[in-house]
Amino acid sequence: MSGIHHVTAIAGPALRNFDFYTRALGLRFVKKTVNFDDPGTYHFYYGDEAGKPGTILTFFPWEHAAPGRGGVGQTQQTAFRVPAKSLGYWTHRFVAQGIAHEALEKRFGESVLPFTDPDGMSLALVGVPGAEDEAGWSNGDIPAEHAIRGFHGVTLLLEKAEKTSAILTDVFGFKEVAREGSIIRLTGDAREGAVVDIYEAGGFLPGRQGRGSVHHVAFRAKDDAEQAEMSRKLVEVHGQHVTEQKDRNYFRSVYFREPGGVLFEIATDDPGFAVDEPVEQLGQNLKLPAFLEKHRSDIERVLPPLTTNEVTA
Repeated sequence: MSGIHHVTAIAGPALRNFDFYTRALGLRFVKKTVNFDDPGTYHFYYGDEAGKPGTILTFFPWEHAAPGRGGVGQTQQTAFRVPAKSLGYWTHRFVAQGIAHEALEKRFGESVLPFTDPDGMSLALVGVPGAEDEAGWSNGDIPAEHAIRGFHGVTLLLEKAEKTSAILTDVFGFKEVAREGSIIRLTGDAREGAVVDIYEAGGFLPGRQGRGSVHHVAFRAKDDAEQAEMSRKLVEVHGQHVTEQKDRNYFRSVYFREPGGVLFEIATDDPGFAVDEPVEQLGQNLKLPAFLEKHRSDIERVLPPLTTNEVTA
């Protein structure tokens, strides 16, 4: 299955991030854990009811993070898919809730509603014909019929597209399907997270990571064997340096910096987010990997308080 597994970004205050993605966008809070490499910081996961690959947007919320700067070598925009008929509902919702957004526009024949989160992260809703036939998860006051159905895709802003495009097609199984101006569209065969647009634009300043910027984009591997084969191709065919595999509890990951400068990850589909709590209780408790459990009291003492039961039950 070729597609995006998850997108991870950097946010400001944890509570503000939580409120926006659960209450304003209606995503499910799938997992409350910590950054395994920096356990004094939360790691939030939002997605659909079960947290399927292709629906997961994750954040490192840092209370005093400096703002990021968009530019070359970064993910320029992250897009969600909604039923095509739901874009009117979402436009009215954004107006009513004072969410910064732009007018509807057309890209590759699709209707797109760009907006930003409270940290300035560039997002969009894309009206996808047929999405209304997929089950939506109702959270709060957003009816299930208008709910977000996972990722549509991401737009990468790159100086040159050729080497990145070669990796997406040869290693991850995407295919180039269209060009529109300076944007090259590649698609995979997954239902959610199947689109990568490469905006080839030389002469821009390089991006700078910070609040509101994407940290990395993760692509799907069915299991360890498929991930290993992808890593082999990256090294032997594309000359990339790939990290050793890291166990993230809910998937196993390897990382590499693609030629355009964006940090890519390959994440396994298994074991998923129900490995340490039932699906119906996802996100309600702070979950720690086994190697951090002995530090739980210290970790809980430094993390900002967060009450989640009212939106995850």
